[in-house]
Amino acid sequence: EFMQASWDIEEVQAKGIQHLASFVKDKSAFPYLLRCTEVITLAMNTHINSLDLQVEGCTLLLEILSQALEQGVLMALDESVANCLLHTVRKHSENEEFLSMLCTLLMMVSASEVAAENLRKVGIIPDLLLILRRFLHNDKICFSCCAVLWSLAVSGNSEDDADQAVLENAVPVTSAVLQEHLQNGAVAESACSALWALALQGCLTDSDYEPTTALLLDALRMNPGRAVLVRNGSLALASLVRLSETAALAILLDSKGSGVELIKDQYHLHLDEPGVAEALCLLMNEMVQYEEVMLDMRSQKMEKLLSEIKLQFPFS
Repeated sequence: EFMQASWDIEEVQAKGIQHLASFVKDKSAFPYLLRCTEVITLAMNTHINSLDLQVEGCTLLLEILSQALEQGVLMALDESVANCLLHTVRKHSENEEFLSMLCTLLMMVSASEVAAENLRKVGIIPDLLLILRRFLHNDKICFSCCAVLWSLAVSGNSEDDADQAVLENAVPVTSAVLQEHLQNGAVAESACSALWALALQGCLTDSDYEPTTALLLDALRMNPGRAVLVRNGSLALASLVRLSETAALAILLDSKGSGVELIKDQYHLHLDEPGVAEALCLLMNEMVQYEEVMLDMRSQKMEKLLSEIKLQFPFS
């Protein structure tokens, strides 16, 4: 009430945020703090030129959201909050250090389907792509932005032409992130997930299939131990193969080695991961839809691998 009575006085908003922050460590205060998110974002939006207030507000929101996620509470922030966050992104789009924090906040917010939908509605995707292009070297920003893109693409409406056009612009940028951070497992995993979501939404064009397939194979080769990356990368490849035989042939004829051998290697590395086996089976199932590809897979004794998988997971 104290903050709401004096929106226009920056010092009141700053003191209010600082006082709310003092309750963060008190577990019994958590349900009350949850109700303060709108007040905090409105204070940030009202005094958008004050970087100190932005940082303090963002830090507090991160604390509240972290506790919410730990307790399994998904915060479905409404459209007005999404709008406030978008304005903050635009006002401070060149401040790398603050953006790094803000993008982490957006990633946590977008874990809620409703919040992701609201962020998409207010038109945040072009801003995310601009940030990625500008700070391609920053692994933290790339990790968070790709995670947000994944959430927004999954919540997207593929029948909406405007939405589709915006998401199509995300493909080259996400590919550039993956190329830049191939050896950073966490960022590569996030980018693979985003590419999977974009492929599911039909955002790739004919010219994207071959280079994107090669890039995803590189990600699998460079990060063999990351089960989630292998799973999501394989699902992304399956989506590409479903769309085009070009992608299936690119897996067979990859210049860095047989994609079929890579599939075998990944399965044997993750024998205890049913999610990985399932994703690889889905990929192989899409590949055998093309006769030429199926004949090649048969010559490479893929039936033996499939029999192994069947024995390993008889009840799945």
